Amino acid sequence: MSILMDDTLAGLLDGPRARGAFLLRSILTPPWSLRIEDRAPLSLVTMVRGRAWITSAEGDPVAVEPGEIAIVRGPTPYTVADEPDTPVQVTVGPGQVCTTVEGVDVGESRLLGVRTWGPDPGGSTVMLSGTYQLQREVGQRLIGALPPVLVRPVDAEDAALVSLLEAEVGKDKPGQELVLDRLLDLVLVSVLRAWLASPGTGSPGWYRAQHDPVVGEALRLLHADPAEAWTVATLAARCRVSRAALARRFTALVGEPPMNYLTSLRLALAADLLRETDATLGSAARQVGYSSAFALSSAFKRVRGMSPREYLRQAVPAR
Repeated sequence: MSILMDDTLAGLLDGPRARGAFLLRSILTPPWSLRIEDRAPLSLVTMVRGRAWITSAEGDPVAVEPGEIAIVRGPTPYTVADEPDTPVQVTVGPGQVCTTVEGVDVGESRLLGVRTWGPDPGGSTVMLSGTYQLQREVGQRLIGALPPVLVRPVDAEDAALVSLLEAEVGKDKPGQELVLDRLLDLVLVSVLRAWLASPGTGSPGWYRAQHDPVVGEALRLLHADPAEAWTVATLAARCRVSRAALARRFTALVGEPPMNYLTSLRLALAADLLRETDATLGSAARQVGYSSAFALSSAFKRVRGMSPREYLRQAVPAR
C-alpha cells in the first residue's frame, strides 16, 4: 500500500478517534430488530451465528452472513434485524442508551456479561459490532467515498482477526479497551484495503490517482508536508512536469485542482488540531501552512462557510 494510503488511513484511525470505540457481542433470538440512532460516524458488524439485514435510509436492505463484515457509514440512522420487515423492538441512541419502543430502558437489564448484551443467553444469533464514537476531519475524504453499507467477505487474514476480536471482546483485563481498539482498527483497515483494491468497486479518484506516476507523487508530497509553501509551480517542479501538465492531469484524475485539494487537507488537519489538542488558532495555522490565525480563519470561512470558532461550537468534543 502506498504512503498516501497509509497517511489517509492513519488520518482516519489515529489519535483519539481510534480510542474508546464501543464494542459489543449481541445474543439475539428471532424475530429481533434494532434501530441504531447513535449518530456514530462509522460502525462494523460481523455475524458469528445467524444472518442480519442492515437497512439504511439511503439504499435497499443488505444481508450480512457469517463470514462477512459490514461497514456502516453514519451518522444516518439504520436498522439491523433478522429480516428487513421485522418491526423495531429496541432503539440504540447516543451513548449506546437502549430503549424499547415503549421507552423502557433495557440497557442494564439485558446485560449478559462483559460487553455482552441480549434478551436471551441461549439465542441463536450472535453478532459482533464495533462503533467508532468520534471521527477525525482528515478522514472524511475516505469516509465520504464509502457506500452507506459496505459488505465484504472475510478472507483468511480477516477471519483470524475477527476470531481474535470475538475471543477478546468478553474479557475484562487491564488495558483491554486498548487491545480491542487496536483489533478493531486492524479489521477495519483490512476491509478498506480489500475494498479499495478490488476492481469495479467505484473507489475514489484520489485513491486511483495514487498509482499515476505524476499525480501519485504530487499527492504523496502534499500529504507528507502539507505545511510547505506549495504552489502549482513548485509542486510541478518536484514532480518533473510543467505547471499546466500537472494541473490538467491532477484535476482529471483527482476531480479537483491541486491547490483546492491542499486547502481541504490543511483545513481538515487544522480542525483536528483545534478539537484534539490545546493548539491555539495561530499555532494550528502555522502547523498546517498558514501564515497567521487570520489567514486560517479566512480560508475556513471561505471554504466551510463558518469561522473556526463556530466550527468548534458545533463539533462534538474530542477531548
